[in-house]
Amino acid sequence: MPTRRSSTRRIGPVAALWTAVFVVAYGTNVPTPLLLVYRDSLDLSPDQLTGAFGVYAAGLVPALLLAGPASDRFGRRPVVVPFVLLSAATSLLFLGAGSATWLLFVCRFLQGAVSGVVFSVGTAWLGELVGEPGRAARLTTAALGGGWAIGPLVSGLLGQWAPAPTVLPYLLHVALMVVGLALLPGVPETLAPHERRIGPLVALGVPTGAGRAFVLVVLPIALGVFTFPSTAVTVLPLLLTPTLPELAVAITGLVAGVTLLTGVFAQPIGRRLGAVRSGPAGLLVGAVGIGLSLLGAGNEAWPLLVPVALLLGVAYGLCLAAGLVVVAQLASPTARGALTGTFYACAYLGFGVPLVLSVLGGTAERGVAGFATPLTWLAVLIAVIGLALALPAARALVTPRPAAPDPTGEVTRVEPPPPV
Repeated sequence: MPTRRSSTRRIGPVAALWTAVFVVAYGTNVPTPLLLVYRDSLDLSPDQLTGAFGVYAAGLVPALLLAGPASDRFGRRPVVVPFVLLSAATSLLFLGAGSATWLLFVCRFLQGAVSGVVFSVGTAWLGELVGEPGRAARLTTAALGGGWAIGPLVSGLLGQWAPAPTVLPYLLHVALMVVGLALLPGVPETLAPHERRIGPLVALGVPTGAGRAFVLVVLPIALGVFTFPSTAVTVLPLLLTPTLPELAVAITGLVAGVTLLTGVFAQPIGRRLGAVRSGPAGLLVGAVGIGLSLLGAGNEAWPLLVPVALLLGVAYGLCLAAGLVVVAQLASPTARGALTGTFYACAYLGFGVPLVLSVLGGTAERGVAGFATPLTWLAVLIAVIGLALALPAARALVTPRPAAPDPTGEVTRVEPPPPV
């Protein structure tokens, strides 16, 4: 009878780790459409509903900033594996969240911590297994985007029509986690002992000379990553589903699924454009998608949810893949985990955009009248940033120099260009 380790070797360590990251990502977004169910079953106030989103970030951001340096010091495996286990345990805890508000908040916090560790260190680990930055970014985007998309799509359908809407979606995730955990034992550690470093508890991982490139190019692209799906999942259903309130849970899951899954299928576009161009292109496509959402909301044309979700999904996918490739090119081997965690910490700030839109005037009661102005300004701001990053000076900051042979005939290591 084959062991789990031999099974992992048979399918390959890349496929095994990819599966584990996928099922963790799947579980992260299972509660997204179900929050509407919790709102009714737990009689949540608007502030409590917003807090259920916010507490996720409270667990996420510290984990992102701490996990990368920890993995650069101790290795990828000792950091990732316990949090993959915690992902399964959290879904089991969610089984009781339908009757306890405090438990819902605890579970969302734990999900944030799991996401911060697995998505940052798991990405670095997968990238080191693959070796080639472009292919690694595409595989990572497929694992994360596929999991993020299928999770809310399935849970939205189950939450709308299946019995036990706050139980069955999590049991399904636990079953998937059993598969992911069974494949992890044979995935090798990629950070050799001599490559590990003892550094500060929190480190951004930005190498010397690359600060300007990170702030001016990588940071805006990172912010765009989750600005688009979070706007699609939270703002668009508020604008366009009042005409179909009986399908609100399913529609929210559908919008989340279409947006995030489109990001996976956008990878060939990003590969053709290249990392330097696909980031600005993603921002511009996202600006168009937000503009179209305003048109659809103003005319109460809820079928426009689908093309808007497609555009925002392309934007998210291009920004995520571009950011991961550029980060891999900028990072030093001993700080790749830290820099990847910093990138994701910046990306997850995009989840705060819907809250900013609400504060600036958008509320469910005011509908289009409340959201129109802040959404318009958001689309304009994103378009301006996208155009600026498409300029040659911005592209030069993150364009690797071509490798050149030295007098001995060996190829010198490619380094990122210095700030200009």
